[in-house]
Amino acid sequence: MAPSRSRTLRRCQRVLYWVPVLFIGLIACWSYYAYVIQLCVVSMKNIGEKVVCLVFYHLLFIMFVWSYWKTIFTKPMNPTKEFHLSYTDREQIERGDRGESQQEVFRRMAKELPIYTRTLSGAIRYCDRCQLVKPDRCHHCSVCDKCILKMDHHCPWVNNCVGFSNYKFFFLFLAYSLLYCVFIVATDLQYFIKFWMNGLPDTQAKFHIMFLFFAAAMFSISLSSLFGYHCWLVSKNRSTLEAFRAPVFRQGPDKNGFSLGCGKNMKQVFGDEKKYWLLPVFTSLGDGCSFPTCLVNQDPEQPTTPSGHNSTAKNVTEGHPFLAKPLRESQNHLLGSNQTWSDGTYDDGKGKHGLSNPVMVVENET
Repeated sequence: MAPSRSRTLRRCQRVLYWVPVLFIGLIACWSYYAYVIQLCVVSMKNIGEKVVCLVFYHLLFIMFVWSYWKTIFTKPMNPTKEFHLSYTDREQIERGDRGESQQEVFRRMAKELPIYTRTLSGAIRYCDRCQLVKPDRCHHCSVCDKCILKMDHHCPWVNNCVGFSNYKFFFLFLAYSLLYCVFIVATDLQYFIKFWMNGLPDTQAKFHIMFLFFAAAMFSISLSSLFGYHCWLVSKNRSTLEAFRAPVFRQGPDKNGFSLGCGKNMKQVFGDEKKYWLLPVFTSLGDGCSFPTCLVNQDPEQPTTPSGHNSTAKNVTEGHPFLAKPLRESQNHLLGSNQTWSDGTYDDGKGKHGLSNPVMVVENET
C-alpha cells in the first residue's frame, strides 16, 4: 500500500504544479477577450485607432504566448554521459575504500572533463543522486530531481527549470509580457479615465476595461522589477543562483568569473546573429557543459582544442561534446598553479590517501 500511496501523492503533486501555469493561461485568455472584444470592438469608435491597436496588440500577444510556450515546454538540458559515473566506476567505489576509490575515479575523470568550479571547501562538485560530476554552473533541482545545465532557478509560473536550454526563452517571456502589459495600460488609460468620469455606456464593457487596466498595471510593476533584475544578470553573465552565491574556483569565490564584458555576455545568451535575438528560438552559444571565463591561465591537465577551431557551435551534435571555449582562447587559472590533478602532485605524507588534498576531495554539494 505504501508504494501505491506514494505514487498517488506524486501524481497529485505533479498536477498541482500546473496550477500557476493554468492561472496565467486563464488571465491571458480573459485579457484577450477584454481587450479585443470589449475594448477595441465595442468601446473604440475611431476605426484607425481600432486597427492600429489590434495590429500591435496581436503582435505582442503572439510573441508573449510563443515565448511562454517555449519556456514551459523546452526540456532542460542535463549533463552528458561523460560526466556520469560508469558502471565499472560505481562498482570500483562500492568494492573498495570509499574515499580512496573515489579519489582514483574522479582523478581520472577530471583529466578528461572541462570542470573548474568547486564547492566552498574546494572539493569536486559531485551529485550523489544523479551519480555524476557536476559541470560548471550545473546544479541539482530538488523539484525536477535532476541536474540542470546552467541552472538559473526553478520557476513555478512555468512549471519548469530555467537553465541553459530555455533561459533565452524565459528572458523574452519577461520582456514580451512586460511590453504586453504596458501596451494595454497605455491604450486603455483614456477609457479607464472615462469610466470614472461616467463617459462610458452603462454596459459590461466598462467593467472589463476597469479590471483590465488594474490587472495590466499591477503585472507591469512586478514584471518591470523582475525583468530589470534579469537584464542585470545577463549583462554580468550570472545566473540567479550565482548572484546569491558566487561560483568558487581554486583561488576562491569569484562573482565575475564567467563575465566577459557586457557585449560578449549578451552573446552568450542570445547568440552571434542579432536577427534572431528577439525571436524565441535557441541561439545561445556553447554546449551548456563548459563556459568561457575571464580567467586567463590555462590548466595543462584539462582538454584543449586547436586555437583555430571555431568554438561557438550552438549544439553538440557534431564532433567532440566539449567544444573549445568561445570568445576567449584561454580557459582559466583554477588549476594553474603547481598543484595539478596528476598523481605525482600528492604529498608523500598526507596526500597519498587522497583525503588531505582539498582539490581532490569529493564532496556532495547541497
